[in-house]
Amino acid sequence: MNLQEICHQTVEVAKEAGAFIAQESAKFNRNSVEYKDVNNVVSYVDKETEKIIVSRLREIWPEAGFITEEGTADSSDLDGLNWIIDPLDGTANFIHGLPNYSVSLALARGKDVLVGVVYVVCSSEVFYAMKGGGAFRNDQQIKVSPIKHLGESLLATGFPYYKFENQDKYLKILESLMQKTHGLRRMGSAAIDLAYTACGYFDGFYEYNLNSWDMAAGILLVTEAGGFASDFSGGDNHLFGGDVVVGSAVHAELLVEIQRYWK
Repeated sequence: MNLQEICHQTVEVAKEAGAFIAQESAKFNRNSVEYKDVNNVVSYVDKETEKIIVSRLREIWPEAGFITEEGTADSSDLDGLNWIIDPLDGTANFIHGLPNYSVSLALARGKDVLVGVVYVVCSSEVFYAMKGGGAFRNDQQIKVSPIKHLGESLLATGFPYYKFENQDKYLKILESLMQKTHGLRRMGSAAIDLAYTACGYFDGFYEYNLNSWDMAAGILLVTEAGGFASDFSGGDNHLFGGDVVVGSAVHAELLVEIQRYWK
């Protein structure tokens, strides 16, 4: 398996998907929005983009299964080799015309992510990484920020918009971090949050109620850029466990702060 060649081809797929999304954004009608659940929206753009991606990735590695957000293809073997796909991360931003959404593609064997690509559609930024090969933004190698202390950090997070049973814990964490950092940002796309942490715009990121397709590519970007990743308990079940904490050297402090309230 030539990861460098697979990564290069995956970047091209992400760009192709991004071009389709950009084309559709110019004529998108919000009346076409569907609801998967309360506040959990989807559009034909998500579904059609995913079909394009699945078709193209099958050409790159036909034996791999698929874990996809919109269910156009799937795999029941989570321990095997899978493409993990979010065709349009930041759908709510997209349907409201807020120019901040991305395509997130990863190739993983079980929990081990081998290739990750995040394409930020509206800025044409492409972030990519391969296991053991470093992380890059538009072909320039990137590193996480040098910030070492939480008090000097700028963090990103995602607000809960459904499954509110842990909202009180989350708000306590948010309240604490508001007072102990330079601030928090909510971009509306976990994949972008992770990519921006990998290149040092953010010093850390945390969120719960995530799926593997939201974070697979971004986690590899962060770790290959020299950062750290874990679940909220400090373990390694972040890819399929639903919650993630990543960061530069502030990761340890950030994790301690989260664990004060996440019990």
